[in-house]
Amino acid sequence: MKASQLRDKSDSELIEQERELREELFNLRFQHATGQLENTMAIVRVKKDIARVKTILREKTSQRERKREASDVPADS
Repeated sequence: MKASQLRDKSDSELIEQERELREELFNLRFQHATGQLENTMAIVRVKKDIARVKTILREKTSQRERKREASDVPADS
């Protein structure tokens, strides 16, 4: 998953994506614990994808806050 693809999504889509990735991580960890997981790098990949989603969400939140603060500041006369 690329960050550019994530930036095109809305906040609600990103939150849903994070939920799905966390569910996938849980399932991969379960498979690993029971010895059924063949590709252990899948766990690392999913963790990085979760971090990407959280980073994009934080960037969007910070961007909105900066815009709001800029509009709240009165112009100097």
